[in-house]
Amino acid sequence: MAYADQQMSGSRMVAIVIVVLIHLAIGYALITGLAYSAVKSVVERVTTVDIEEPPPPPPEEPPPPPPDEPVPVTAPPPVAPAPPVNIAPTPPTINTTTVIPPPSPPRVIAPPRGPVTPPAPPAPPAAPSRARGATPDGQGRWAARIQENYPSRAIRDEVEGRVGVRVQIGANGRVTSCSVSNSSGSSVLDEAACDGMTRYARYNPALDDAGNPTTDTTSTTIVYQLDR
Repeated sequence: MAYADQQMSGSRMVAIVIVVLIHLAIGYALITGLAYSAVKSVVERVTTVDIEEPPPPPPEEPPPPPPDEPVPVTAPPPVAPAPPVNIAPTPPTINTTTVIPPPSPPRVIAPPRGPVTPPAPPAPPAAPSRARGATPDGQGRWAARIQENYPSRAIRDEVEGRVGVRVQIGANGRVTSCSVSNSSGSSVLDEAACDGMTRYARYNPALDDAGNPTTDTTSTTIVYQLDR
């Protein structure tokens, strides 16, 4: 019995608490709703203020125009006659001379300087030349042999004379050719002179610059004279 009473009293307490909470919620809702309505009405009153603008002023009337003033009438100034203009029948002759200025000198443009070429080194000194002409070798000996071969016909006719000959000398010193440059007047003596030079004459050969034997040309005279 006591346990049932305790259970019922607990249920009642829960129901009471629930009823109180419901009343509190209803009161809170009423309070907040009334407050929102009051604020809304105040805002509407503040924002909806009617402002009346004053009427515009009436337009001003324009001032009356000033009265017309009389314009004084003045006489025009006197006009002087234009001065006479003298027109010459023919204008004076003007002599003009055309002076042509002299032409300006041509413009000289110097060519650009190229690279400076150094001077060539001096050539080494040349070796002394060893060239020389042909010279007779034992001229007295072979001249005597030519005299010994005096042509017998010339001896028989007692013909004497001097024969000038020009001979070509080879590199070996021997006469390779002969020609008469000054005749004795006797063809027998002229032929004997060239024949004797070709057979008996000997020369020291000519030399070139390097000292090598070479050909040369020389002249000589053969004298034919009989012993009296």
